[in-house]
Amino acid sequence: MSTPVTVSITRHLDPGREIEMTSWLQAGTSLAQRFPGFLGAGWVRPEADSETWHMLYRFADAESLKAWEDSPQRQWWRDSAAGLGVVESRVERRTGIEGWFDEPHSRDIRDLRVGPKAPPRWKQAVTIFLVFYPLSVLVNWLAGQAGVNDLTLLLRVFLVIAVMTPTMTYFALPWITRRMEWFLQGQPPPWRRARG
Repeated sequence: MSTPVTVSITRHLDPGREIEMTSWLQAGTSLAQRFPGFLGAGWVRPEADSETWHMLYRFADAESLKAWEDSPQRQWWRDSAAGLGVVESRVERRTGIEGWFDEPHSRDIRDLRVGPKAPPRWKQAVTIFLVFYPLSVLVNWLAGQAGVNDLTLLLRVFLVIAVMTPTMTYFALPWITRRMEWFLQGQPPPWRRARG
């Protein structure tokens, strides 16, 4: 099952090179936009004069991300930063619903995302509820059929949560996020768009 992948990179830059860094980041985003599966990119600085830059980019799936990361275009772009004094210190990858949902903690944001913005929290809650409730009912019913109800409350809850957590993280949330993208992004439902 393919899920969107968000990559977060922390980079440090020599002071006084903000204009060059901005141009370099814009060039990288322009290159990445040409690759299938690109969903967007952006960057955040904790303070206006900070030497730390947090960059995010997102692809539709791991295969699309790999095509970008292994491309000669990306290698050329990365090599072009050699004179800027850019140092990469941390790289994180996230999959599923949470990739764009985290609020940036910054006062200086340069947003180049061509993909969707983070939906309102209430829409996230509704979307999660749509899979959490039926899955919870199903897992609790199966636990009852398996005789788990005879166990102590703490053990019963632990077993149910141990089944639900990976199921929600790896299957249910990515699945519902794709199905409800129209709702999360405030677009007409697919059946309305199909009619014209």
